[in-house]
Amino acid sequence: MADKSEKMKARLPRGFVDRGADDLRAVEKMMATIRSVFELYGFEPVDQPLIEYTDALGKFLPDQDRPNEGVFSFQDDDQWLSLRYDLTAPMARFVAENFERLPKPYRSYRSGWVFRNEKPGPGRFRQFMQFDADTVGTPGVAADAEMAMMMADVMEALGIKRGDYVVRVNNRKVLDGVLEAIGLGGDENIGRRLTVLRAIDKLDKLGVAGVRLLLGAGRKDESGDFTKGAGLDNTQVDVVISYFTVMAQHDPEKIVQTLGSINPGLSNLIEERKLEHLGITNASFVEGLAELEQIRTMVAQSGYGEDRIRIDPSVVRGLEYYTGPVYEAELLAEIPNEDGQIVRFGSVGGGGRYDGLVSRFRGEPVPATGFSIGVSRLMTALKNLGKLDTSDVIAPVVVLTMDKDTECLGRYQKMVAELRAAGIRSEMYLGGAGMKAQLKYADRRGSPVAIIQGGDERAKGEVQIKDLIEGAKMSAEIADNAEWRAARPAQVTVAESGLVAEVKKILAAQAEERARGK
Repeated sequence: MADKSEKMKARLPRGFVDRGADDLRAVEKMMATIRSVFELYGFEPVDQPLIEYTDALGKFLPDQDRPNEGVFSFQDDDQWLSLRYDLTAPMARFVAENFERLPKPYRSYRSGWVFRNEKPGPGRFRQFMQFDADTVGTPGVAADAEMAMMMADVMEALGIKRGDYVVRVNNRKVLDGVLEAIGLGGDENIGRRLTVLRAIDKLDKLGVAGVRLLLGAGRKDESGDFTKGAGLDNTQVDVVISYFTVMAQHDPEKIVQTLGSINPGLSNLIEERKLEHLGITNASFVEGLAELEQIRTMVAQSGYGEDRIRIDPSVVRGLEYYTGPVYEAELLAEIPNEDGQIVRFGSVGGGGRYDGLVSRFRGEPVPATGFSIGVSRLMTALKNLGKLDTSDVIAPVVVLTMDKDTECLGRYQKMVAELRAAGIRSEMYLGGAGMKAQLKYADRRGSPVAIIQGGDERAKGEVQIKDLIEGAKMSAEIADNAEWRAARPAQVTVAESGLVAEVKKILAAQAEERARGK
């Protein structure tokens, strides 16, 4: 016998979660709706493995022995392999590897688990699910406009009303133009530009003060961990903070006032939308604004108003590979969280154009754009809004095993087979406990019905059928144990041949009762 002191401790790794039946069913229901919208738009399903060569993911540290920045990696035959950190990079590898045989533009969708080797925290996990759609091979912004429209349609298909969500659109070229204007242009500043964008992306979480630290020398969080900043000087920080905080307000007067205080030449700003008059005239900025205007026109002509899709210069996506339009789906409704607190949920998905991701495999330009939905985050929001009701899933009917000999077990199994043949979810109790424990098991499963056949019933060719839902209601009204035993609430005896019909009758009555209660 093993020493109890040597018993292994069961423990869940930090940053990971176990998922129960309700969550899994809710995810399946939600994903079926998303899939139907993607299919309606003519996208095709495809899948790639969880593991890719690390250099194919484009996220590695060549100056360290282990490529562990953001990814889980291991070595195999002198090649580094990594768990995918998103679905886009593996898709780019797949398209590049199969480029000649795929139709272009190539429209596809996929879902699956992704992994991040990052510090876990509240609501931040190392494993989570994404659901993506991508178009490869369309250079113009028509594909980006379509992505924004498709995401708006997904929100409404999931039951989210207009006014409770918005798809916000910006352009990485505009953001790069702003950074170029403060001296962060050129290949030598790629790292610093990305650090700035990731800092701005945390504006909602950390506020202006926290982002200001990340734009400067760096920031120490509550745990004492230090994040190195972008190293901007105070003037550069003021420009960046002013631009993004003011643009988030959609207020042309405040844009004039704040940016005019930074650059007197901005005082001639004519009207809202004419952002090319902000005094930033570099090619990236101007081209980005022109593309945003094209997207605005396309979505408006397709019947998508600004209550659904909005051009928003404050949107930032932190990933390095975005090269053009970027977009984000945000829930505006105030939603109760797990603690019952009313919060504004924020972003549930995002994406953008990544023209360089497939191109680096091909050595030629390959335009691409795509959208990624955070499945777990969106599911949580929908459940809290009451949009993912899984109460229509009926727990199995449980056939109790009163006797354990082979002949009796065969009879019980036959009952289960007849119920399943009639489309009734059911199981035979396979534990070793007695009747009382078996009924408790059925109760914990939420079973609607229990089937009981002991020796007396078997001799008569009968079964007892216990309506556990109605029985629970009736027993709550009966205070005396003797009265309860005499009444035998919600329990009927029928011939074995009538088992299926009686169970169907009880389940139908329960379904009617549930419908009345909704």
